[in-house]
Amino acid sequence: MNLKDTYNQIAEDWYADHKNDDWWIEGTEHFCSLFKSGDNILDIGCGAGIKSKYISEKGLVVTGIDFSEKFIDIANRENPKIRFCVLDMKDVSGLKTKFEGVFAQASLLHIPKKEILDVIERLVETLKQGGYLYVAVKGKRVGGLDEEMVEEKDYGYSYNRFFSFYTIDELEGYFNKLKLDIVYKNSKMYGKTNWLQIIEKKL
Repeated sequence: MNLKDTYNQIAEDWYADHKNDDWWIEGTEHFCSLFKSGDNILDIGCGAGIKSKYISEKGLVVTGIDFSEKFIDIANRENPKIRFCVLDMKDVSGLKTKFEGVFAQASLLHIPKKEILDVIERLVETLKQGGYLYVAVKGKRVGGLDEEMVEEKDYGYSYNRFFSFYTIDELEGYFNKLKLDIVYKNSKMYGKTNWLQIIEKKL
């Protein structure tokens, strides 16, 4: 089963499980503080729209995209005033709007490292000059793998997801190659996961 099919399978369970997470709030608050009311934000891999709603409530205009049809169904159901559409993060070149901000939380961690720089570059192309890109991924454990297919049984059935794991230095290397100015970074443990959050400005 590919990742899209997996998320279509687990979407409702995932939404119920993650809607009260809070590790992301500090970094997301900083991201939102960089914009003025009415600015356009693209939420990459928006899932069930939890963070899209949070950002929208800050007075920003959010477009959420995800390749999982079931996630977009939930996002539309829970947030009827926000625009959501089914779209793969690797295929954003067709978007006609340029955004003040791009928000990629817990989505790029599913991209193989051999592809990640190209994917980030495409996301940066959707930004206006002076716009900001937020990225949150799972930190690499000491002695741990760079990439792994993980079998999980959280919801009473088995499913698999691919993950890439990063260090802050590694992320900074990607953004420096793309000549982005890093304006914020932090790491936060949540359960067994060290979440890395980093914000860059398009110069």
